Amino acid sequence: MELNTRTPVQYLKGIGPAKAKLFERLEISTVEDLLHYYPRTYQDRRLYTAPNEYNSDSLVVFKGRVLRTQLVPARSVLIFKAFLENERGEKIECTWFKKRTYQAFRFDPFGALKKDFTLNSEVWVIGRRENKNNFFGDKITVEEQYPAADVLSELHTGRLTPIYGLTEGLTNKQFRLFVHEALQTEALSNEPEILPPSLLSKRQLLSAPQALKAIHFPNSQAELESARRRLAYEEFLLLATAWGIKRTQTKILAKDYHYEIKKNLLTPFRENLGFEFTSSQKKVINEIFADLCSVRPMNRLLQGDVGSGKTVVALCAMLLAVENGYQAALMAPTEILAEQHFLIFKRILKDLPVNVAVLTSSTKAAAKKKILKELAEGKINILVGTHSVIQDDVKFHNLRLAVIDEQHRFGVKQRSKLKEKTSKLDLLTMTATPIPRTLALAFYGDLEVSTISELPPGRQPIKTETATSKLAYDLVRQEVQKGRQAYIVFPLIEESEKVSAKAVTEEFEKLKKVFPQFRLAMLHGQMTQQEKESVMADFAVHHTDILVATPVIEVGIDVPNATVMVIENAERFGLASLHQLRGRVGRGAHESYCVLVPQHAGSVAKERVDIICSTRDGFKIGERDMQLRGPGEILGTRQSGELEFKAGDIFKDKDILYQAIEDRDELLSADPELTQPEHALFRQKLRELYQQNWHLIDLS
Repeated sequence: MELNTRTPVQYLKGIGPAKAKLFERLEISTVEDLLHYYPRTYQDRRLYTAPNEYNSDSLVVFKGRVLRTQLVPARSVLIFKAFLENERGEKIECTWFKKRTYQAFRFDPFGALKKDFTLNSEVWVIGRRENKNNFFGDKITVEEQYPAADVLSELHTGRLTPIYGLTEGLTNKQFRLFVHEALQTEALSNEPEILPPSLLSKRQLLSAPQALKAIHFPNSQAELESARRRLAYEEFLLLATAWGIKRTQTKILAKDYHYEIKKNLLTPFRENLGFEFTSSQKKVINEIFADLCSVRPMNRLLQGDVGSGKTVVALCAMLLAVENGYQAALMAPTEILAEQHFLIFKRILKDLPVNVAVLTSSTKAAAKKKILKELAEGKINILVGTHSVIQDDVKFHNLRLAVIDEQHRFGVKQRSKLKEKTSKLDLLTMTATPIPRTLALAFYGDLEVSTISELPPGRQPIKTETATSKLAYDLVRQEVQKGRQAYIVFPLIEESEKVSAKAVTEEFEKLKKVFPQFRLAMLHGQMTQQEKESVMADFAVHHTDILVATPVIEVGIDVPNATVMVIENAERFGLASLHQLRGRVGRGAHESYCVLVPQHAGSVAKERVDIICSTRDGFKIGERDMQLRGPGEILGTRQSGELEFKAGDIFKDKDILYQAIEDRDELLSADPELTQPEHALFRQKLRELYQQNWHLIDLS
């Protein structure tokens, strides 16, 4: 059977239907998927020396002659030892471990090893040094081994060796063989070259077959970098081009409705606020109003740091829609945030003829039925809700403006589903995780970006530091005794056998004993909506001194009297979450504190904690968070697979990214519809990538 890129992976030699199921876990269905499943790292196995020239953490690679072997019984494991002599006459003891299982009693788990490690045979060994003091010689725990006579041993030794991220049941040794098999078939030579020859020449890029071969089995570091650069460029160019086309298609749309700034709602709203907008807020409001009054639908990203006043800006836009006779909707990622927005809107708009409703999965059937009826009749002006807003049974009378808060919590398809509620829609998305300019240029190509760059006057700086629980609780005690309030946040609701972290329900009972003189309340996501509202209302009016909670309070809570935020197990939170939680304090006139209490901090977790302690700059935090977690998660595209770069890194490869953007602009300027013959395969690839993502581009 002649294999091509579309051939199911099960037809590759050595795989078959059973093993193909393991590949499905890695989202590998075809030979093409396998070829584009790139190594996660590489081990340098080109130079091999004696084990005693390595430290205990280094990889040991050498070829040795078998002197003898030994099977060592143990209580819980089976141990196989091979005693080797390398080319310099040095003795090395090699050890393999196997767990004692039922299968191990029925079959010899070391049968294959015994065949390879016969007396005087030569073998390659890759492993880690255990210790220096051993009677026989250096002692190595073996990770992989290969008979020196095996012609395929060159895939695993004496080279930059690929290491793949795999699933249980597959080994790197096997996987390399399968990839090698795929590279020997017609599939590689049939790999289509989607990049136009002009771009290959301009950027001096490898061809597609060359790049695929070199990314898996590079002959040198330089060849590996050339392959990665080619593949990263292709990824960047494809997505940047898709967004460029989307931007063009968005701009040719025309609204069949219009706005006028009548000020019959906006003027009394501003007069009742009790504060002046910052100059940055005013600038952003003007940008949004200009979009709304334009003949083209608005598609704008509003970004601003925690507490910068994004919500009140969004409310201005919604009031403009309402005073023009249209409906507006705000979609939030959690019920608590949706409820917070609803309560804030009700309070601010209490003297205005604006009907606001809230719809979440906790809304009772009778109330939901009433809301749906009034929404369809146009009696509800502003609907606030969660994912419930985009359910099929939610029908609007004349929805024209949608606002999405904390946009990275929603997938692209969810945002697009909201657009389906009406023929034309103005869309405003908000985020407190600022998007670096690099990404805004390339991957929010269909969005205009507005930034609130300053905080409201009077905000107090928040002192951020790490401490033990005892010191953190001492600070809480001091502040509450002054008449202030505090948050203590835990990562989990209940204890887990698999996760070593403090849980809010158990810790709440302990904290009542730590602070017997204070009023404590607990808040978490599994409480009923009425319970949540009651707890939040009590804390807002200072009927509660200390709120013990999970990260549900990460956004939407605004209590100016709260001056202390204690985050237990801080290493379990992402940078954006830590920054958001810190933003719950410092909202009043009093000095405020954020105390991080790590339990077990690895290198990345420690880095997150150090970053939060060293800066309050949301843009710096947002960019670093994206570097640590990846752009797909931050931009809300991970679930739709649009920003899952396999070869490229938008931060390390900024030069490649800018080249791709430059070439994208030239490409679309010369051939907007990509209809020229030299662009046919590139256009086809775009269609394949986005045919399931109907919300993105139209290349029909």
